[in-house]
Amino acid sequence: MDMVKENNNTISKKEQRTRLLEIISVFRKYDVLLNFVRQRNPHKVKIAFEELGVTFIKIGQMLSTRSDLVSPEFIEEFRQLQDNVTEDPFPVVEKIIKKQTGRSVSELFKHFTEKPFASASIGQTHLAELKDGTRVAVKVQHKNVREIVETDLVLFEQALTILKFAPDSSVIDIRKTLFEIKRALLDEIDTMTEAKNGSEFYKLNNGQGIIQVPRFYPDLSVQGMLVSEYMPGKSIRERLPKPQEEASEQILQQQKEERHFLAQALIQNFIKQVFTDHFFHADPHPGNILFTRLKDTKGQAAAEPKFSHQFGKTRVAVGKIKALPPYRLTYLDFGMMGHLSASLADGIANVIIAINTKDIREIGQALLIICDRAGVVDEEEFYAQLGLFLTPYLQSGLGEIDFPTLLFRIIQLCRDNNLRIKSEVTLLVKAFGLIEGLVVQLEPDISMVDVARPFAREYLWRKFNVQNEIENSVFNFWRAFTATPQIPVKIGKFLDVLTQGRAQLKFSYKNQESLLQRVEGMINKLVTAIILAATIVGSSLLVQAGAGNSFVYNLGVGGYILTVSVVILMIVNTLYKRYKAWRKRRRERK
Repeated sequence: MDMVKENNNTISKKEQRTRLLEIISVFRKYDVLLNFVRQRNPHKVKIAFEELGVTFIKIGQMLSTRSDLVSPEFIEEFRQLQDNVTEDPFPVVEKIIKKQTGRSVSELFKHFTEKPFASASIGQTHLAELKDGTRVAVKVQHKNVREIVETDLVLFEQALTILKFAPDSSVIDIRKTLFEIKRALLDEIDTMTEAKNGSEFYKLNNGQGIIQVPRFYPDLSVQGMLVSEYMPGKSIRERLPKPQEEASEQILQQQKEERHFLAQALIQNFIKQVFTDHFFHADPHPGNILFTRLKDTKGQAAAEPKFSHQFGKTRVAVGKIKALPPYRLTYLDFGMMGHLSASLADGIANVIIAINTKDIREIGQALLIICDRAGVVDEEEFYAQLGLFLTPYLQSGLGEIDFPTLLFRIIQLCRDNNLRIKSEVTLLVKAFGLIEGLVVQLEPDISMVDVARPFAREYLWRKFNVQNEIENSVFNFWRAFTATPQIPVKIGKFLDVLTQGRAQLKFSYKNQESLLQRVEGMINKLVTAIILAATIVGSSLLVQAGAGNSFVYNLGVGGYILTVSVVILMIVNTLYKRYKAWRKRRRERK
């Protein structure tokens, strides 16, 4: 409870104990832990999270974006979690702002709308005007939301300890999952982190073609209150084609061209975020992308491009359009962002290229680069399992592939081989899936995978240093040239070793370590049996020889007792191991 005591003066110990008992009660009622780690009965887990309130609803919503942590069935169920939070009345909002900034609403803003235009579990957003008349959006966290979240996270960990949760076998590592969601949730309620992310994203993407990003005001933003430029518009889902839409042929053609341009802009900008900036929006769902139609505009020149791409047979470059169309796309909500190192971006580009070759070994080698090793990895076995798994997918069309299920199964395959895909990669794949889903609805003929392949090649080619490669080739050629005269000498030495009988042959085989351990165990049992047999024989001789000598006789009897005790312990140990193995098989069958 240390963290709770430090950060929370408003939640009493009595309230903490009551909340802990509530968490434990709900967990037991819906068998949350066992269902979660075995990835079964997702609906029960969802109901439990809804009963437990804000923190657990946010946990479920976050898990709905983490295909590296939960199965597709849980993702689908958690996506249905809704924020049923009552809006804070304006007097409460005023007190929160006064407490966080030390200044009143009237001192900070020229005008402040009392009713929020958006509300969620963490906070609510109001429209306001700065003293100079600039319209801004002010996101204010709900009262005590940080203390409530931090308290619930600590109590969640305590509940795991109290319930003595330690399964022998599970699909999900509950403690690793808790660590991941704890870190993500604390980042999301840290408004200063979102302000920093938003400012960085603004510098990198605002004005890139039709992409807009709101400006943030760090001098007005504090923990619990975030101030950013107000961006009007409606969700981009409003531009998606509607079934049986009635309009003239000309209007329908214009709408089709508009959707095609929007799809291109989204793809180009997202690929730029990943491979050029290495900093990407990790939650680009339609609610976080606004469409705004400009009024009385004559068009603006596009920003100069940093790259170009191939769309079908047409090569399109960002910024080569003379005048932008009279609409913009605006990114919102920067609480969840992804960061990639340059080496990891290279690894992802290699995976894309490898998938294009359909070479299983090359795909496997590319995957190994973007994974962490959690133990000994049998690479040949990994390639074999990957080949059996991927072959049906490589023979299917993109439209036939269920990407969430594919990703989850690849992650499980990696785990089975002591490999852990980096969390940055899974966050990228999740963002990639959201963008591709949106793009496919806008323009069904464009596939992000097809677009990403040529760009990945172009990206690696740009990073290819011709001078370094030439120098390396010359150096390697020189080493080979100087080593060539030594080949006959080395062959002669090898033949001498063979003729003198000093040659040694070393080899290894699959599962060598486990097999050697089993052999060692068998030898130990055999040696123990020999020692016990010798003890019995020796004890028998001592008993016969000690008929008139109590010390010798007792020594022989002691040998019998020791032998019987060891045999009983060995039998008990064997039975216990078999019982554990039986229970493990039974749980897995369930």
